[in-house]
Amino acid sequence: MEFKPLVTLLAIVNPLAIVPFFIHYTQDFTREQRRGTVWTASIAAFMVIAASALLGIRILEFFSISLASFQVGGGLLLMISAMNMLNAQPAEAKSNTHEMEDGAQKAAMGASIAVVPLTIPLLTGPATISTVVIYAQKAQTFLQLATLVGYGVVIGVATAVCFTLADPIARVLGKTGINVMTRLMGLILAALAVEVMADGLHTLFPILGRQ
Repeated sequence: MEFKPLVTLLAIVNPLAIVPFFIHYTQDFTREQRRGTVWTASIAAFMVIAASALLGIRILEFFSISLASFQVGGGLLLMISAMNMLNAQPAEAKSNTHEMEDGAQKAAMGASIAVVPLTIPLLTGPATISTVVIYAQKAQTFLQLATLVGYGVVIGVATAVCFTLADPIARVLGKTGINVMTRLMGLILAALAVEVMADGLHTLFPILGRQ
């Protein structure tokens, strides 16, 4: 399988852009608590991607949704995420800040904040899941599907590295540097979103492909 799925996932998840949120939510944590949060978030991100790759197709079949329709819808989600990133916002961030804070408070009362809100929705959300399902549907062999799941490992490792080095990254890049990186990834994601939507529209409306 080509590396385009990995590039797309790295652009959407973009753990570098979530570093400020990680620092904010873990500022009162001990070193052990922070380390636990890093590993939990990394494993959770991998599990979301792996589950989407292995079960996403079954969900499409259950609801009788064609891949082309899902590509158009998923492409729109990717474009929305790209627009968020071009505005220096996390791709999967909710539009309502109070909802995110509410999610953090609920997580603190029960589940770890590593899962909510760091992994869901900040790292992996609808756009990430849609992308994985689309590429899983295109996988022709078990090896290709396994490779897609393997990309989830890469995302998990990237998340662990960025969160572990959160403080040095914040000091070196600063808010401006992180914003620049986020905007560049957003530009790449916008181009990929157009390709995904174009593939779906071409299948749904073959006349669009005629000369």
